Amino acid sequence: MSIFSEIIDLSGRTASSILKRDKPDDLADSDFFSDLDKEYIMKHLTDEKLLKERAVLLQQINKKEDWKAIQSKIDVPVKKLAFWKYTAAAAVLVLGLAVYFSKNHLNEKQPDKIVETKLDINPGTDKAILVLANGKQVALGKGSVYNSAGVHSNGTEIIYKNNKSAKNTVAYNYLTIPRGGQFFIKLADGTKVWLNSESKLKFPVSFKDGELRQVELVYGEAYFDVSPSTAHKGSHFNVVTQNQNIEVLGTEFNIKAYQDSPAIYTTLVEGKVHLSGSFDSTILKPGDQSVLQNNNIQVAAVDVFNEVSWKEGIFSFQEMPLKDIMKVLERWYDIKTEFRNKAIENNTFNGILDKNQKIEEILNIISNTNKIPYEINQKTVIFK
Repeated sequence: MSIFSEIIDLSGRTASSILKRDKPDDLADSDFFSDLDKEYIMKHLTDEKLLKERAVLLQQINKKEDWKAIQSKIDVPVKKLAFWKYTAAAAVLVLGLAVYFSKNHLNEKQPDKIVETKLDINPGTDKAILVLANGKQVALGKGSVYNSAGVHSNGTEIIYKNNKSAKNTVAYNYLTIPRGGQFFIKLADGTKVWLNSESKLKFPVSFKDGELRQVELVYGEAYFDVSPSTAHKGSHFNVVTQNQNIEVLGTEFNIKAYQDSPAIYTTLVEGKVHLSGSFDSTILKPGDQSVLQNNNIQVAAVDVFNEVSWKEGIFSFQEMPLKDIMKVLERWYDIKTEFRNKAIENNTFNGILDKNQKIEEILNIISNTNKIPYEINQKTVIFK
């Protein structure tokens, strides 16, 4: 049996175990794996010969078709986001919460010795800064509790309740997520928003049924699960970014509009959205992603899981250049990257990573599997 076949086999067994459990919280149980499972995983993560064999095999497989084979083996429907997290969790856990990385061209030369300057670099966590209408700032995060009229935060999320007796003047709050952070907010109309690292959302503290519900993603990345217009006397929901307006009726979608990127990416999971701005208006269907750049918009079908897995605690990379992978890791781990060897910036990789991994574990996988030397100096990752 090939390594890839073994991966599929173990993925199926692991996914079955996941789906038999009563609650998703059980995924975090320390005894989720048997001792045999743990031994199997560690062997395939630490055995240099097996790592090299896997890297070679990954150059030969049809990744798109084999990913479908994994999904088929797991037998989990992927059209609904609620099930994707189980599929992804199975894949991540099977591969040791690190999984695999593959490079377009393998190099026989061994990487230089990794040099690391001791400094704690931790994965991101739930944290945000709430700015109230009066300008007051409130730090939100694990271990903190915030309560005010119509709003409550337990440190990992913030929940607003609609104030039907609110005055005609609309009050706005801002929620800013720093590098190394993430946060969940439930707006007063029931809309759920997951905010990724280095993001900022402007939103009203209350909504009026029958009137337009509008928020602004000032910058960053956010996943929206919008409360339908039927629950609010037909009032539509709009998300505004710097160059784009998204009109929705009740749907789920992801927007990525980072300050250091010239493009805005909108990925539709469910429902229907209408995009407008200084470009030809466009309607997306589930599975579509629009890319807006220089007032030009392009639409194509994408692997939705790959685009939205971040909200489930997973990074999924498909044929992504190393420089773009490092941008994602920079935001989550609050680090910087330096490429002394510019030739490797555009080397593409595939991988599924758990967001709670140590940065060293991820970099070691890249280095050992793909012969790319690196070092960590304070909070800067240097590729040689």
